[in-house]
Amino acid sequence: MKFADRTVLVTGASRGIGAAIAKAFAAEGALVVVNYLRSEQAAEEVVKSCEALGGTAFAIRADVTSPEQVTAMMEQILNTTGRLDAVINNAFAPYVFDTENRQRFWETSWQGYQSQFEGAVGAAYNVCQAALPLMRSRARGSIVNLSSDLVARPSVPYHDYVTAKSALIGFSRSLAAELGPLGIRVNCVAPGLVYPTDASRATREDVRDFITAQTPLRRIAQPEDVAGPVMFLASDWSEFVTGQTLYVDGGLVMG
Repeated sequence: MKFADRTVLVTGASRGIGAAIAKAFAAEGALVVVNYLRSEQAAEEVVKSCEALGGTAFAIRADVTSPEQVTAMMEQILNTTGRLDAVINNAFAPYVFDTENRQRFWETSWQGYQSQFEGAVGAAYNVCQAALPLMRSRARGSIVNLSSDLVARPSVPYHDYVTAKSALIGFSRSLAAELGPLGIRVNCVAPGLVYPTDASRATREDVRDFITAQTPLRRIAQPEDVAGPVMFLASDWSEFVTGQTLYVDGGLVMG
């Protein structure tokens, strides 16, 4: 078991990509903290799945855009497990990937940008600040932040979302430079369109077919496709990797 005796926090883990990541860590023996905001029943189902896969898990409700709630969550993790080995910042502000009904630039308010920035960078900032003392005490740890391949190839200009995810990569690189001497690594995973998720359900079939035709591996990612790369960056196999962005989109973005 690659993650036996290790504690992993996955934010936004009650559904979609976050749930798939939580289950994948559990299958490798991790103690998984399933963070959620509203879906208590869904989070508890993820916990049951994690336990059925051979791991240990418990759910914590916390709004990761609230420093106070994140601090309380981290205190609960410390009191329950005494350690934190990896943080997966997967939670983000609600968004719908709908090419027809998206807001064009001239329709996008600055408040829209701020909301996405708070959900991506603000949430990661809060979680990293609160997790840092736990990781510094052991002089090791891994932080993986979920970005998007739209940062490199904005095939659909979701302006506020893409801008926030771009900022998250800059935040992650700066953090990697700062925390590297402390033994803490910071990387990003940037998926392409992942289907089905709540955010991608509005993406029309013809759009999915177009993306598939442009993708060398000729399919759209499923949530489980993102879990492996995240686990790699959280594992000992990537001990000499930090400040990187790993694109997980079947080759749509290369480089």
